[in-house]
Amino acid sequence: METKELYNRWLENAKDDQDLITELAGMNESEINESFYRELKFGTAGLRGIIGAGTNRMNIYTVRKATQGLANFLNKKYENPSVAISFDSRIKGFLFAKESARVLAANGVKAYISTELQPTPVVSFAVRELKASAGIMVTASHNPAEYNGYKCYGSDGCQMTDVNAGLVYDEIQKVDYFNGDIKLADFDKAVESGLIEWISDDLYETYLDRVQEQTINKDICKGSGLKVVYTPLNGAGNKLVRKILSRIGVENVVVVPEQENPDGNFTTCPYPNPEEKAALSVGLELCMKEQADLLLATDPDSDRVGIAVKTADGYRLMTGNETGVMLLNYILSCRKAAGTLPENPVAVKTVVTSKLVDRVCEKYGCELKVVLTGFKYIGEQILLLEQKNQENRYVFGFEESYGYLAGSYVRDKDAVVASMLICEMAAYYRQQGKSLDEVMTSIYKEYGYYLNRTESFKFEGAAGMEIMGKIMDDLRSAPPAAVYGSKVTELADYLTSVRKDLANGGEEEIKLPKSNVLSYSLEGGGSVIVRPSGTEPKIKIYATSVGESDEDAAHKADIIFAYMTGFMKI
Repeated sequence: METKELYNRWLENAKDDQDLITELAGMNESEINESFYRELKFGTAGLRGIIGAGTNRMNIYTVRKATQGLANFLNKKYENPSVAISFDSRIKGFLFAKESARVLAANGVKAYISTELQPTPVVSFAVRELKASAGIMVTASHNPAEYNGYKCYGSDGCQMTDVNAGLVYDEIQKVDYFNGDIKLADFDKAVESGLIEWISDDLYETYLDRVQEQTINKDICKGSGLKVVYTPLNGAGNKLVRKILSRIGVENVVVVPEQENPDGNFTTCPYPNPEEKAALSVGLELCMKEQADLLLATDPDSDRVGIAVKTADGYRLMTGNETGVMLLNYILSCRKAAGTLPENPVAVKTVVTSKLVDRVCEKYGCELKVVLTGFKYIGEQILLLEQKNQENRYVFGFEESYGYLAGSYVRDKDAVVASMLICEMAAYYRQQGKSLDEVMTSIYKEYGYYLNRTESFKFEGAAGMEIMGKIMDDLRSAPPAAVYGSKVTELADYLTSVRKDLANGGEEEIKLPKSNVLSYSLEGGGSVIVRPSGTEPKIKIYATSVGESDEDAAHKADIIFAYMTGFMKI
């Protein structure tokens, strides 16, 4: 169906949301095209898009259609299926959660729904705790305010696998928005009948119990004098992060007042991503005023956390790789010293995460598993260990984009447990007279200066998707032979599942699910990885440079990006 036909059909039938009625009535031709030229794709990350009217937007109709497809899938796979649902502070988050529950209930699928916004890892926990068949989290993570999204979880509490996401997508494709395919229950009547049930607060306390069990040095924070500034970036982390810090004895926590309460407009941080310095600017100002030891910033759905640490002349923003390496080093070293490190411990990282992780694991005899980008693949490794009754071997997993998990109580990244461990780690080293800035510097001095830098290149709209596809095709057909004068020694194409050893000849199969990722290993230990984002219209480039000093590594990284930027122009 042509975009204009789709538009007219929506104009005639989309009558359940006044915001959409108003928007549809005022659309021009360009807006119609952008809103209807495609449907939001349902994948392993669920749905994500700009809030608004149309098939390419997040609204009650796209949410209902996705949920009807999910309900059809669940009813085919399970007897008496159930789903745990929550949401963060995003605009229309609670509305989309309630609409999801209405569709599920109408299809005989029990819906457990949270009474207020909650972090994403709580949904993963709720699925497991309630023995639900699936989970839904209404969130757009760190995207700008105009976005919302819809993540789906499997019965193991991990984001849906490629196979199950594909099956759900097939069911969604069979559903029409307006011809009666979508079933809807009355919300209040479904609550009365028990098909919709509010999640008890007891579940959140049990979740915090499991988080607290991941402590490495119990009571180290009590009386430590550690001073923390915390910002939930107007998101879902405020209550549970503060509760867990109070539980472990972090007594001096100052919350950024402008970013404390839920606000889907993110007024003081338009791009609420803890990877971005601009999002932390208000928190850093408060740190200077309070002279805090540490800034913690969780993203809107509180599955990721960024930090800044006090230095002699200000505050240092730690990258996701640096925080992850410090946490891994802290966990392995302390557990080894205490005799609590399991036999044959396992850590997990993604392909785009720092190779410095490899060095730390080598030192402590920890097996390192490398998986594709996406925390679901880390969760999958925990499941594989669990199936062998070996989940205790898992000690830590992380990805460079500020996502961390210790423990197997959930199967997604968790900023609540990460915030707890970061504060515990800071208190531990503070007792030794060291700041986290000094700890990171000492790790670099031991292993070498590994600088990891990520840059994104945006390609908006319908034309942008085509441009992104052509860039990846061109890189695949004509890969660079050298970058900043360093030869490419190995080329890995995760879409064709082939790794080529260009230095010595030969190739091998990559035994991971196919993914549109290209990786180039360079002489001297550096690397470049290129992949389209799975949730935004971007191509991301991840570069690792290894130098004799931080300045040397930074210089090499600058040259890498100057070279690779040339491939991003068509």
